[in-house]
Formats: sequence, C-alpha cells, structure tokens
Amino acid sequence: MSQILPDVTIVIPAYNEEAGIGAVLHSLTTLVATQHLVYEIIVVNDGSTDGTGQVLAGFDTITVIDHQYNRGYGAALKTGIRAAHSDIIVITDADGTYPNERIPELVDLMQDRDMVVGARTTANAKIPLIRRPPKWVLSKLANYLAETRIDDINSGLRAFRKAIIVRFFNILPNGFSFTMTITLAMHTNNYQVLYVPIDYFVRVGHSKIRPIQDTIRFLNTVIRTVFYFNPMRVLTPIGVFFVLLSAIVGIGSFLAGQLLDVTTLILFVTGVQVFLTGAVADLIDKRNRIDNVDEQLL
Repeated sequence: MSQILPDVTIVIPAYNEEAGIGAVLHSLTTLVATQHLVYEIIVVNDGSTDGTGQVLAGFDTITVIDHQYNRGYGAALKTGIRAAHSDIIVITDADGTYPNERIPELVDLMQDRDMVVGARTTANAKIPLIRRPPKWVLSKLANYLAETRIDDINSGLRAFRKAIIVRFFNILPNGFSFTMTITLAMHTNNYQVLYVPIDYFVRVGHSKIRPIQDTIRFLNTVIRTVFYFNPMRVLTPIGVFFVLLSAIVGIGSFLAGQLLDVTTLILFVTGVQVFLTGAVADLIDKRNRIDNVDEQLL
C-alpha cells in the first residue's frame, strides 16, 4: 500500500522550548486534523538541554529530528525543509508567539504565489519595545536596497515553496538571519511575495535573541544579501558619495589657490573604482542568472 504524501509540511525549530512547545503542538495537531489538505509536522530539536525532547516524545503524529548540538535557528529550518515530503512548507516558532490558526489561510493564498508572510503589523502585535527601533531601521534599509516595500522582513510565520527555497540554501545563514535573508532573496529575484497582517503574542519562555549583537548581524545580512543579488544598489550611493566629496574638496582647493590636489584625485578615483566594481559584480550576477535559466531549459 503506497503512502499518502502530504500537501503541506509545517517545520518548527525548537531549542530549549519545553515551556511552550507542548501547547503549540497540541493546537497544531488539532488544527491540521480538521483540514481538507494533508499536513505533516516536523519538529527539529536543535540540541535542547532542557525537557524539550521529553515533551516531543508525547506526540506520536509528528516527526522529530534531533540535532546532537545546537546548530542555530536557520540550520534547524534547513534540516526540516530537506526532510519535508511536500512542496509547500510552512514555518512557525515553538514559543507560542504566532497565531498558528492562520496557517490554512496562508496555505490557501499560496496558489499563485511563491511566498506568503504573516506580517506582524496589527495593533495586537506585541513586539518587545527593545526590538522595535532596530527593526524599524532594518526595515527602512531593506526597503531601499530591495527597491520594494517589505512589511515584515523577519517574520517567523510564513509559507513558501520548497523547490524555490532550496535554490538559496548556499547563502541562507544558520542563525536568526535565515528569514531576513530569504525575504530579501525572494524580492531581489522577482518572486511573488504576499504579506498578510497577523497578531504577535508574548512568547512563552526566554528569548534567544541578543538585541545588540543580532541587530548588527541583521544589518550585515541585509547589505550582504542585497549586494549578492543587486550590487549596484549598494555601491552606487558609495560611489556617488566619493565623487561628490572629491568635487567639494576640489572646489575648496581651487578657491585656496590650488588647481588640483592629491586628495581630490584620490577621492575621485575611489568613486570611479567603486562604480566599476559594482558594474562588474552586476554583470557577473546577470551572467549567472542567464546560465541558470539555460540549464533549466536544457
């Protein structure tokens, strides 16, 4: 007798989440049992040292994959995505922060889209105050670099297609920047992304996010990812800055009686070099995309 393959796979990374994972799984297993689509639930126990493993052992309808040591949020998601038996993947957290009852809605909206993101933009979205300023800055920077509006760059509740996500595995980080990177990768490669407003609740247990260190890491991720796919968007402002600075210094030198000083020349050449670097990187990126399309057509 052949096994029925699932229509949707829910992947949940879990690291020391004994306080919240039980309630999350109970609500999810009850929810999916009422759906017309076939769901599978995969929990990746990412090297937990508390009682997370014992809680997971009490659910016989889910698949549990264990990491021997803590490898990171992104690494756990990659493990779960690789093991998924369906093309549509939904990710959510084990801490009870996301309204998982909205998952069937996200899945339904996937019919003609590549990713549907639960955007924490409602009045009931209880994002900690300490995380709001850096989140706002990162969002504005990402909107500029990706040349589109991104309602929630790192939401952990989203649905996407496995066949697309695995294409980016080589650039997706093993840490919390996973969701941010895949958001930017999808937008800068012109995939269809939809944002759906959702609530966001106070988490159960202790947060693993370190506000200062992770904000710096997120900032680096935004710039690096956009540079990977759209280098001119990153380098053009830098080149313009050096060229304008050379003009200002040159005018000042001229007014001071110097026709052309070394500083002006260095600044101008630096700006031109930045432009040329961006142009070469952009050509390489476009060439790689053409090669990938050719490979898919063969």
